Amino acid sequence: MSKVDAERGLLVLMGSGETSPTMVTLHRELVAHLPPEPGAVILEAPYGFQVNRDDISSRARDYFRRSVGLTAVVAPDADAGAQAGSDADGVRDQVRRAAWVFSGPGSPSYALRRWRAQGLGEILRERVRRGHGVTVMASAAACTVGFAALPVYEVYKAGHPAVWLEGLDLLGALGVPVAVIPHYDNAEGGTHDTRFCYLGESRLAALEQDLPEDSAVLGIDEHTAVIIDLEASLARVWGRGAMTVRRRGANCLVPAGSVLPLEQLRDLVVGKTVGQVPAPRATLAGRGTDASAARGPATLQEAVTASESRFDAARAAQDAEGMVEAILELEAVIAAWSADMEEDQGGEWARTVLRGMIRQLTQPAQQGMLEPEHTLGRILDPLLSMRRHLRSEGAYELADQLREILAAGGVEIRDTAEASLWQLLQGDAAVPPGSGRPVPPRE
Repeated sequence: MSKVDAERGLLVLMGSGETSPTMVTLHRELVAHLPPEPGAVILEAPYGFQVNRDDISSRARDYFRRSVGLTAVVAPDADAGAQAGSDADGVRDQVRRAAWVFSGPGSPSYALRRWRAQGLGEILRERVRRGHGVTVMASAAACTVGFAALPVYEVYKAGHPAVWLEGLDLLGALGVPVAVIPHYDNAEGGTHDTRFCYLGESRLAALEQDLPEDSAVLGIDEHTAVIIDLEASLARVWGRGAMTVRRRGANCLVPAGSVLPLEQLRDLVVGKTVGQVPAPRATLAGRGTDASAARGPATLQEAVTASESRFDAARAAQDAEGMVEAILELEAVIAAWSADMEEDQGGEWARTVLRGMIRQLTQPAQQGMLEPEHTLGRILDPLLSMRRHLRSEGAYELADQLREILAAGGVEIRDTAEASLWQLLQGDAAVPPGSGRPVPPRE
């Protein structure tokens, strides 16, 4: 890796899905040019108040190790007293030097408060100003990077008045005065509006009035990222959605696969350019920009819906093997998404669908287990009775033809001195006792 490549910096903002399968390709791209031992740090602060923070950190480390091949350490969200002196200096120096820094879901307001107390806000701004390393800010952390930040927990979950907080303003060093809103196209609300990071249109419209005239909202859709090359001054939109520059309710959509100069983004933000931007195709730091490649794998909701559709189709076709394959496919999807730090993004719903599919197997499975005993037996018993009658009348040729017809249908007839017995065949052999659910010979 050349010195130029090593010093090239990227600021990456993700709307959601930062530790899900949808972002694996992008994460691999981001770390592909890092040195062999880059120094990789996960900032715990956004979720540091949660009692399961150790589990979240562990899943994040495992995700990057397994999916990306990156070994990261966690910068803990210790109490202010524990951050005094050399410990705080060590954490700040670790973040300052790291070639890769990541922060994700949680509470934006909590993260801002903790980073200011720990002195990490200025370190993050310095990384952007210097163009040093890869800095990935996702979900709640992405909320903090503008000059104004949205206190999502307080507004959406506690009902506090919608107001802006002072953000880290990492983008201010690039001349981009924005308030960043991830989860921009969220649709979890169904019948009620949860777009714009759960704000909805009415609250966002009210909040916009408090922004300076020469600023805007920068919206990032779910499973979408904005990659800013700090050396080349280019911004690329990657993923399944779009980046939106919104000024006083007027939206300018920049779709995934688009690349635009930061100067063009600044013009959009301050209102010099309006309307849809025909973003040019280009190369960002030597990386391709094909929109289809940028789209990435299916989201959890899409994958679950696809598995459920395949299960329903197999059931309608009475394809037991297809039903089981759909269940196993969904189980694999749930396992792949188990590392996602945003635990509330559909995991329990996916497990509910899986349990429902398994329950639907009960009736056909029970019918299948009883089939030879209750259905086939009702057909074969009269046929064997007829065959005994033919043999008693000396019509051995007809009796043998009946035996051959049944054998062609998978039923073996064995004659004894006392009776005729039947047994199901598996391929070319009779089903042996103890293999699966054997059907006992019947008279």
